[in-house]
Amino acid sequence: MAVDTVIYMVGLLVLLVLLGFHIAVALAMTSVLGIYLMMGNFDIAVHLLGSAAYEAVRSQTYIVIPLFILMGDFVSKSGTASDLYQACNRVLWRVSGRLAVATVAGNTIFSAVTGVSVAAAAAFSRIAYPEMRRLGYDREYAVGVVAGSACLGMLIPPSLLLIVWAILTEASVGRLFLAGVVPGLFLAILFSAYCIIRAWLKPEIAPNPPTGDAAQPLTSSQILGAVGVLALVLLVIGGLWGGLFTPTEAAAFGTIGAMILGIAKGMRHREIMQAIYSAARTTGPIMILLIAATMYSRLLAMSGAVNFIQGIFLDLGNVFLIIGLITVIWIVLGLLIDSVSIILLTVPIFVPISMSIGLDQTAFAIFGVLVIEAGLLTPPFGLVVYAVKGSVPDREIKLSHIFRGAFPFCLILLLCAFLVLGFPQLSNWLPDFSR
Repeated sequence: MAVDTVIYMVGLLVLLVLLGFHIAVALAMTSVLGIYLMMGNFDIAVHLLGSAAYEAVRSQTYIVIPLFILMGDFVSKSGTASDLYQACNRVLWRVSGRLAVATVAGNTIFSAVTGVSVAAAAAFSRIAYPEMRRLGYDREYAVGVVAGSACLGMLIPPSLLLIVWAILTEASVGRLFLAGVVPGLFLAILFSAYCIIRAWLKPEIAPNPPTGDAAQPLTSSQILGAVGVLALVLLVIGGLWGGLFTPTEAAAFGTIGAMILGIAKGMRHREIMQAIYSAARTTGPIMILLIAATMYSRLLAMSGAVNFIQGIFLDLGNVFLIIGLITVIWIVLGLLIDSVSIILLTVPIFVPISMSIGLDQTAFAIFGVLVIEAGLLTPPFGLVVYAVKGSVPDREIKLSHIFRGAFPFCLILLLCAFLVLGFPQLSNWLPDFSR
């Protein structure tokens, strides 16, 4: 009876999402209703919702979310994304498709202090795309590079998706952060290789700019911005890897460092407050989602639905078939809802299944984030694609241009995902000295 109730609630949840209900509202409604139907007492359901909210607010793990988001907002508003792009452009002046590779390189570094792909997509749409178009780059190729490379923000720490995954599975945030470093760099190399090969095969889509264009020296402000971001990356990731900081402490020091960098770059009281308000607006919905997801996880646990669904998957009898089905479900969900919501809905079910078939849990987390990242680029609701469309200063750009330009990056994401799952050492290569 309890399992039947959960199946009905999951069906109702999907229906509410398709009808346009916010995912947090849909999760909370179906979780409370499901627990009420199982327990026969509405007060118990409401009490469990209240205790879930209380545990979320008091947990130190959750505080890394607003802190890292605030760090990213300080960096975004200080103008350092442009500094990074110009610095990478100067360093890579001999490379084919130089501006595209500079966009990937800039996103790689920028992602290490933002953790959110949408922020990178918005920033580089305004910085890299106009520069590429000015020098004759193909429109589809240019927007595809911007959208595709922005996805690095969801893998390279401090990734918001990895934080949410760690909270749901009670894994170490620091361990998952370190696990994302090598696959993130490997993915950046694959993206860069694609940009170079495509530009080499079809030079007309990425003309080489005059060498003098790259010979202009960087200004002192650009050097400060580029070096400052690199210092932040070293502070946060180096501190975590060396065991100097817990993830919460790394988030706090990173936020302070980002604010100091912002002030040095010219941010004042108004811009600082704007960054704080922006971080609050981003954090609020995520925290509500996590509270509702905690209720959803309790509903699954109380009903035994996880064991029931696990049995269905394991009855398939083939590990590759199980992984393939999980991948298809993630990709299909990526067509409909955002990445955080996909993790909240599926991770409580899929992680126990992955444990049962003997998958490395760190590698499976990186695999999951990579597959879900691919959904950021898929129609009709690819979140990064819409962020690029809303930010790019070109009225002739259509969504179809961005989706087509980003499609090769989507395939590269899936390739990287299966490589990580097949070779778990990619995600376990960096030792965790904090233990």
